[in-house]
Amino acid sequence: MLSTYGILGINARNFKYIKASRRTRRILDSKLLTKRYLSKAGIPVLETLATIKSRRELLSFNWEALPDSFALKPNRGFGGGGIIVVYAKKKKFKKIEEKENPPLVWIKSDRSLVTKEEMESHIFDILEGYFSLFYMPDIAFFEERAKVIPELKPLSARGIPDIRVIVYEGVPVMAMLRLPTEESKGRANLHDGAVGVGVDLASGKTLSAIHHGKLIDYYPGTRHLLRGIKIPYFKKILFLALSVQKVFKAKFLGVDIAIDREKGPLVLEVNLRPGLEIQIANLAGLEDRLKRIKGLSVKSEEKGIRIARELFGEEEEEEEIFGKKVLAIIEEIEIPYKETKKGKEREAKLKKLAKIDTGALRTAISYDIAEKIGIKSFIEKRIVRSALGEEIRPIVPFTFFLKGEKIETEAFLAERSQMKYEIIIGRRDLKNFIIDPSKIRHKTS
Repeated sequence: MLSTYGILGINARNFKYIKASRRTRRILDSKLLTKRYLSKAGIPVLETLATIKSRRELLSFNWEALPDSFALKPNRGFGGGGIIVVYAKKKKFKKIEEKENPPLVWIKSDRSLVTKEEMESHIFDILEGYFSLFYMPDIAFFEERAKVIPELKPLSARGIPDIRVIVYEGVPVMAMLRLPTEESKGRANLHDGAVGVGVDLASGKTLSAIHHGKLIDYYPGTRHLLRGIKIPYFKKILFLALSVQKVFKAKFLGVDIAIDREKGPLVLEVNLRPGLEIQIANLAGLEDRLKRIKGLSVKSEEKGIRIARELFGEEEEEEEIFGKKVLAIIEEIEIPYKETKKGKEREAKLKKLAKIDTGALRTAISYDIAEKIGIKSFIEKRIVRSALGEEIRPIVPFTFFLKGEKIETEAFLAERSQMKYEIIIGRRDLKNFIIDPSKIRHKTS
């Protein structure tokens, strides 16, 4: 069936499209070098916490200096091999001697435990090159752990999803959302049992999905439909992928980008030879797409994204003017917050209709919403100027998503529970939008 889509094979990819200098290959074969070049170019990456280059460094390593949550990686590892993701440090022990002198034990992403001794043994394997290509001696490093956003948490069993973007000659040609599963033990690697979902380059919405090479409709073990998911920050993700290509001057690249709950989109990894399962997830071949853009003059990231949307987008792009999204007078927003159920705290989101009010400087929310999302305790009284003169108003920190854009602001608290809309969005938070009074808000499901 898929032969009609012009599927690109590994040999053809390597021979025709992977053209990079020896220097670029050397950099991209090292995760630490790659991160250094990306950081220098101002491209966001996860923070490196520590490195271990030798047995001597390992034996003298200060484990207590690590945060409770982190990821351990081999510098030259490939295919996700050798990575250990730690979610927390185990702090409760039953034996009396262990309570007095607790051993170092961590909880991994798959809920199993790993001791300091096991971690040291694993690092010895990394140093010996067990996870590197051609078994070359390697470096182990600790990295901060990315935190999943609320929108994707139900589809991310014990791990962080990422978006792989294939770029060629300045144009994004294909994208895939990779979702970790219980089977993949929190890793977003398709060979380990993760799910791959094709993404439309125009709308940023998910298309068909695969698991072990077979098409599926729902996330494994759930009734969460995988088609039609809107990926936040999608345009920024495409822009980041093209910025990475600009740094390394490689014609063909795979860029893996995660959306961190606190930092937004950041680059996880750059692959000169990315896997080609992305074609099956999109039900489309790379060969035809690469041929269509070969030799095009692409002078900016914006133009590259525009070409991708026009040539390869299946759904109509959301309306934008001068790069700014167009809002109606009434829009739906999503408010992330933490709720407690059965004694456990979890990420949640509240969907509410908000009035877009350019006549108001600052956003305002009702006391009921502030109490629901747990921010009433952060109230601060301030003197503000208004048409009525100076007055004291309560203000709280407030974070929400509007049209996929994350907005962190401060909002007035007001008694609005009897009003039609409990939230008004002021012009201070509308700098990246254009308001069209004649636009009718689309109903959401």
